[in-house]
Amino acid sequence: MEPKPLRTYVGEDEGDQVLMRGGSVVIKSNAGLSGRPAMGTQQVLRGVGIPIHRHFEMDETFYVLEGSGTFILDDVRHPIARGGSIFIRRLCWHGFENPDEELLLLWIMAPAGVEGMFRELGTPPGALSVDRTKDEVNRIAGKYGTEFK
Repeated sequence: MEPKPLRTYVGEDEGDQVLMRGGSVVIKSNAGLSGRPAMGTQQVLRGVGIPIHRHFEMDETFYVLEGSGTFILDDVRHPIARGGSIFIRRLCWHGFENPDEELLLLWIMAPAGVEGMFRELGTPPGALSVDRTKDEVNRIAGKYGTEFK
């Protein structure tokens, strides 16, 4: 049986959108590319950041599309700004702080999987957000190879 053709182009206004901590996450990956990289964008509202976490099986790359802030890698803080790239190996604790500006990040994860976490933890646009305990977040994140400190 021939493999089903995959969509190879996702337009600017296309992708699965969810809200995380108030900001938009747009998953641009094709679900049919199992084992391949996942890609999307993440809006991080001013002052919100991304909590410290790690991925057990995935390497991650970020490209800063807009804004500035601080990237934290294994408790060391690094300034980041538009046009900068960040490369993270699996198992490294990392997160973001952005007290002064909104951040817009492009992320690529290999292998794919984190997009399932975004879909499960995120809130569809227009829906009421769900408050979860840290234990609930980690239970869900754990299904996708991720752990929050």
